[in-house]
Amino acid sequence: MAQARVAAAWRWLWWEVSAVGRTVRGAVRQPGPERDTVVQSLKAAGAAIAAWALTGWWLNAPLALMAPWTALVLVDATVYRSLRSGLQQLVVILVGALLASAAMAATGGSTLGAMLVALPVMTLPGTHRRLGAQGIYGGTTALFVITYGAYSASEVGHRLVETMIGAVIGVTVNAFVLPPVHLRNVYDQLRRLPRESAALLRTMAEGLRGEEWSAADAAGWHDRARRLDQVLRALASARRWNTESSRFNPRFRLRRTGPPPPEEADAVWERATGHLTAITRTLAGSVGEKARLTAPGAAFLRRYADLADEAAALCEAEEALLADGGQTDDERAAAGERYHEARERVWDLYDGLAEDFRGEHAPAAPAGGELLVEMKQLLWELVEAEEGGAAADAAAGQPVRTGRPAAFFRRRRGHP
Repeated sequence: MAQARVAAAWRWLWWEVSAVGRTVRGAVRQPGPERDTVVQSLKAAGAAIAAWALTGWWLNAPLALMAPWTALVLVDATVYRSLRSGLQQLVVILVGALLASAAMAATGGSTLGAMLVALPVMTLPGTHRRLGAQGIYGGTTALFVITYGAYSASEVGHRLVETMIGAVIGVTVNAFVLPPVHLRNVYDQLRRLPRESAALLRTMAEGLRGEEWSAADAAGWHDRARRLDQVLRALASARRWNTESSRFNPRFRLRRTGPPPPEEADAVWERATGHLTAITRTLAGSVGEKARLTAPGAAFLRRYADLADEAAALCEAEEALLADGGQTDDERAAAGERYHEARERVWDLYDGLAEDFRGEHAPAAPAGGELLVEMKQLLWELVEAEEGGAAADAAAGQPVRTGRPAAFFRRRRGHP
């Protein structure tokens, strides 16, 4: 038992060390969330050091800790949050300092007595949701004032000046030193949808071509399809972060970051993943001891697998076309050509399969019909929607026609 626990502890430690190593390598090799986190951490540390150098070393302030402490916490995820948090923090620190000073004066300078008076009053309002994470700083400011024993009007004024200096330095550093922009995460999450959809379609096609595919296989496909909803929620969250990060952010004026992809793409993929989920649900319901539907024949499923492969090719081409600015023109042209070729093949396969489905035996007709209907709607979202998407034809050197896929919306190069 002891050896098993030691082995489990070593595995956990190795997993943690490996995760840290992957994070470090990711931050060094390419832009991404890991590098963004490193940049924000270094900015926060730099802002705190600068605030201490100004207040503690140059101005020789009596409680210089307030400045770097404030600067550290105000280097937030967005410039807007830094400004909002700065105002909130100034308010709660002002209230905390004044209440602590009044408590010290009322108790004759008794530290314990002042804590009994001030802390219960400050900690409860600190949980008010409109103050956010800054509410706790009212109570900690009161602790600083009480334990330091400085509660005269001039000393409280020093606390407020030190806090304001820290706030100005923190907000300035966050706004003008590589101000955070969360546009990249929108593209990252949007690329996950075609990438994971393609992987699922490939896996499903491989299984359908086999001699036997089990209820466990179909349940696994259905579970993977349902998990695409998590990616859609992450995409919606990324869009909210991107919108917030553009507010009061000078980077949008100092550097061309490009607009985010249009939100129509989110709706396209929400519908597409819904059809993919319906396909896997039908397959899961037509196999196993408790099957509610009769599975189509092996010949139908093999041809359906070919259709799923072509749908996967469309998804893979979209992911390639959504790649970042490091992609060359030749690579984009190749992705556009792959899309164009898959688009031509996919309808030929579908039309042939739909024609042959007329001879399917009656017991398997409901399942086969539902599979065809949902696949057609999935392909419609990938190929025939009316919005945007002429870039794929242009990249492939093909004539631009109407009826391009909404998922292949107006792509812009050079996005971060």
